[in-house]
Amino acid sequence: MAPSDDRGRRAGRGARDGTESAARERARRIRARRVAVRRRRAVALLVLAAALAVGLAAFGGSAAPPRAAARPPAASARRPAVAAARSTTAAAASRARAVRTAPRASEPSPGSLPQTRAYPSAASPVFRGLMAALWSGVVHDSLTHALPAFFPEKAYLQLKAISYAASDWSGRLVHDYGLDLAAAHRLLGREARHARLVSVNVISSYGHWIPPGVCYNRIGYYEMPNTRVVYRVGGQVRSFGIASMISWRGVWYVVHFGAILRATDTGMVDDPVNGPGISAYSGTC
Repeated sequence: MAPSDDRGRRAGRGARDGTESAARERARRIRARRVAVRRRRAVALLVLAAALAVGLAAFGGSAAPPRAAARPPAASARRPAVAAARSTTAAAASRARAVRTAPRASEPSPGSLPQTRAYPSAASPVFRGLMAALWSGVVHDSLTHALPAFFPEKAYLQLKAISYAASDWSGRLVHDYGLDLAAAHRLLGREARHARLVSVNVISSYGHWIPPGVCYNRIGYYEMPNTRVVYRVGGQVRSFGIASMISWRGVWYVVHFGAILRATDTGMVDDPVNGPGISAYSGTC
């Protein structure tokens, strides 16, 4: 081998060694910078955590994670929810009107007080509240909702000159009332929950006094036949009757809803028609 060749190879190795050394040095510096950055980030996080802990201790609370902003539901998804809310609100309002007619716990119930000769008004807030309770019972097929509109039990016990007045009130009158409410609910059909009460039409001149000794009563009361319940459902005005209401202390109460007499143990609806209908006088008990 010629001396010039040996010198060339040594020079080449020296150049490569210098290049590799420079590359290793650059890699070392990069690693060092990365380690330094990671250390600085760790220190910053520790400082931030300490600051949060001090802040929470000062305010005595706990940090809640931020909530993601809720996206508004699509219009198609909102419509059923809005309809359900309106239906629930209407039902709650109807029940609230019925509840307002009930005596407070500190007040005696109407049936526990003596009868009077005061003639009932169909325009009073009390009567409107009772009719709202009746309508709620029809719409929801609920005797519980409609019971405030029914003649009070304690009043019936004072009124009737029979030994079995309590069982007659619950076993016959209230029983029939529940059957008639269910029949009226079926009359409304699938749109029952959307039916709206328009008016309760009472012909004031039809009211008449039932004196003691007549119709097994010992006190006397006013009787109102064939009141009309007018409602709107499916865009149409319809109506049916209340067969008989009687008075207690100047208030009309339902005593026979669908019928006064019935041949079978089934619910009945009094004279259902399209439109407001016409009340006919009858001198019943």
